[in-house]
Amino acid sequence: MTEPRFVPYRPPRMAVAGSLERGRHFLELMDARRSVRSFSPEPIPREAIELAIHTASTSPSGAHQQPWTFVAVSEPETKRLIRVAAEREEKRSYEGRMSQEWLDALRLLGTDWHKPYLELVPWIVVCFEQVHGWWPDGRVRKHYYARESVGIACGLFIAALHQMGLATLTHTPSPMGFLGRILDRPSNERPFILFPIGYPAPDAMVPDLARKSLDQISVWDPTPSETS
Repeated sequence: MTEPRFVPYRPPRMAVAGSLERGRHFLELMDARRSVRSFSPEPIPREAIELAIHTASTSPSGAHQQPWTFVAVSEPETKRLIRVAAEREEKRSYEGRMSQEWLDALRLLGTDWHKPYLELVPWIVVCFEQVHGWWPDGRVRKHYYARESVGIACGLFIAALHQMGLATLTHTPSPMGFLGRILDRPSNERPFILFPIGYPAPDAMVPDLARKSLDQISVWDPTPSETS
């Protein structure tokens, strides 16, 4: 068994005032982020997508197994195939699979099964969860906390795109198996999120939504329960 190897970790220590200022700036930046469904066809350099994927891969992961694969697509015919298949599944969902409660919740976002932006955007990136890996001898290698790890990586991916002024959407047509088939992924990979990526269209509109307040999403110093 390989012995663990450690290297020094000495990040520069920031003054408290500067640290908090950076935190406020990042909050302001990310609070301006919105999910976009109206994109410009304006080209985006491949390097921007590479940078976002590299950033996503700085994410922590269970046992440092990095159980993700980001598949980037710019080829028009592949994007067309993805749109056709996604709309087919979405139409079935909107017209029968989804409960009325689910449809009522989505009504606030103004969405339906039509996804024309999947052909319009310059890039589609699909993140796949590696459900398990492989040992060199072909045996299945168990992955630990793969789903949680991939979710964190996708969050960093979104943040990186927004940092570069790009827009995206977390699109999860269900079922998503068609993505594995179209993109020729191996059997141990499962589609996790589809990201259309581009600049917002000049006339883009987004729902007027409010985020939950800090009081609604956090609890501070709760009193421990004495029951076991």
